[in-house]
Amino acid sequence: MSGAMVEGWRLAGLDLSNAVAIRPSGRPVEGLRVVTNFADAGLPPRLVILGVKPQQLDEVGPKLAGWITSKTTLVSILAGVEAKSLRERFPKAGVIVRAIPNLPVSIRRGVIGLYSEEVSEELGFELSQLFAMLGYAMWSSSESALAAIGSVAGAGPAYVARFIDALAKAGVDRGLTQELAQTVALETVLGTSWMAATTQESMDEMVRRVASPNGTTEAGLAVLSRDDVFDKLITLTISAASRRGSELAEEARRSSLLAEPQGTA
Repeated sequence: MSGAMVEGWRLAGLDLSNAVAIRPSGRPVEGLRVVTNFADAGLPPRLVILGVKPQQLDEVGPKLAGWITSKTTLVSILAGVEAKSLRERFPKAGVIVRAIPNLPVSIRRGVIGLYSEEVSEELGFELSQLFAMLGYAMWSSSESALAAIGSVAGAGPAYVARFIDALAKAGVDRGLTQELAQTVALETVLGTSWMAATTQESMDEMVRRVASPNGTTEAGLAVLSRDDVFDKLITLTISAASRRGSELAEEARRSSLLAEPQGTA
């Protein structure tokens, strides 16, 4: 996801000449200077984007904690790892912010949820401007609201991709070539989303405009609407993502407690 954000900022024309990517693998990141360790990264930065996997936090955390200072704003894009768990691991950081972006940030059409209890109005505005370059950026009033955004927007592109694929497979079943079916399905979803965003019509209004009484579309909608099967499937899907987020948060809290020095009896 960090790479997708860099792609989006590059596309927006953001000057990344002073940015450094710290990657143990040394794998190149277009537009950035890449180093393999903190010692080669230079002076402590004003802004750090923490983009490791949540399970790698306790491996990377101590090294990062020793490098940043009170002038550093730490933005974590780790799913499920709460601000309190981050603050325990990075006590010297000036401000800690959580961000949940989704993959379309790479083309500046992403959704980015932001949360912090520590950010000033001035810094909040600055971060809003920075992340707005990547799409629709919004501040959340609570971590539970941020988690909800992550469950829908963060995971959503994968679910939409599955829907497009299923739509294409239905086209293949009716005699279309794989290439044509994929194009038709993709353009249908893209066009529908674009139209809804442009006209600001509700989804019910969009449905009514397509579905004629007793027509072909209505026949298909009857299947999706039967016993609310489609709504229930999506609810179960989002709930599973949300549940995993809660598990990651608990793992981070538990790991932090285990890392604390034990007192003597």
